[in-house]
Amino acid sequence: MVRTGILNPQLLSLIARVRHTNTIVVADRGFPSWVGLETIDLSLVDGVPTVLQVVAALREHAHYGEAFMAEEFLSHNDEETLGNFEEALRGVSLTYEPHVDFKKRIPGAIGLVRTGDTTQYANIILVSA
Repeated sequence: MVRTGILNPQLLSLIARVRHTNTIVVADRGFPSWVGLETIDLSLVDGVPTVLQVVAALREHAHYGEAFMAEEFLSHNDEETLGNFEEALRGVSLTYEPHVDFKKRIPGAIGLVRTGDTTQYANIILVSA
């Protein structure tokens, strides 16, 4: 029995299959479903878990060199939220792009992890290094 780190067996299976340059999407509660894309739904209630909690857990298990977020995130959130995301992605090259372009990257991902996060445009695509 796994007793530390990520306990969810589906999430462990997903991250074990990620290779160099593969991507994982960590999404908020309202992110749309993608037909054919493996989705692990961790949402419990509003705010549980958060995107940043899932990102922190994923970063404990693998190295991500790049990340993408919607540029709308910058204008829809306060300075504290922006700082929290910046801190969580420290050491990862972060690119902001229009939400419509961000969504074009989704079908190429290994999987999508849905959270209960309510932060506007909190979705992150992590690229394995």
